[in-house]
Amino acid sequence: MLAPLAIGMPGVTEWIIIGAFGLLIFGKRLPEVGRSLGKGIVEFKKGLKGIDDEIEDASNQTSSRPQYKFDPMTGKPIDPNATPPSAS
Repeated sequence: MLAPLAIGMPGVTEWIIIGAFGLLIFGKRLPEVGRSLGKGIVEFKKGLKGIDDEIEDASNQTSSRPQYKFDPMTGKPIDPNATPPSAS
């Protein structure tokens, strides 16, 4: 009987062999790859912080009372120039 070639994840020995081949192939460029990966992570975090700041600024600018163009109870348009009727 033939044993299957690839079942499950590689073990510790296989990872060591894969890492050794990786070092042989990418050995001189590995520091450059690490630096560029680090810069990419920093830029990503800056972008997320910028988005968070924009969301917080937008939430602080909204008024506490919404401005309706229509009366929520009747559905009729609200005239912005009209004065409320006096109760008498």
